[in-house]
Amino acid sequence: MIILRPAVAADVPTILRFVRELAAFEREPDAVEASEADLTAALFGSSPAAEAVIASDGEPVGFALFFHNFSTWSGRRGLYLEDLYVTPAARGRGVGKMLLQHLAAIALDRGCARFEWSVLDWNADAIAFYRAMGAVGQDDWTVQRVSGDALRQLAERV
Repeated sequence: MIILRPAVAADVPTILRFVRELAAFEREPDAVEASEADLTAALFGSSPAAEAVIASDGEPVGFALFFHNFSTWSGRRGLYLEDLYVTPAARGRGVGKMLLQHLAAIALDRGCARFEWSVLDWNADAIAFYRAMGAVGQDDWTVQRVSGDALRQLAERV
């Protein structure tokens, strides 16, 4: 039986392991810079930036990490899913669906106007799964990002 529960500080090593496994799956195994201290501060510090849910069958088998964003068009906040990961051994058991349903319920309970996330365009299995859950692709939008040196250079232009 799969149980979902809010993450606690003791889950941080597991969350970081899942983040690294997800990065490897997404063909970016060396891209994770976060440390346990970073995640502890972000999830459980004085001003948490995000929240996480752990899926467990006695041992953790997956997680979802999320935070709030805001829509000026709706005038309400939304829920943004940053990461959803289910271990290979637990896939096909409905864990991903349970996590998505749980976050959708959180979004409704908190008065969110929407629940959204990004998915890599080559991940056809995930896209099909999300479509089956009722997600609609935002094909007219592309993600834009400034980070690292480019972020510092942009900030210096002020």
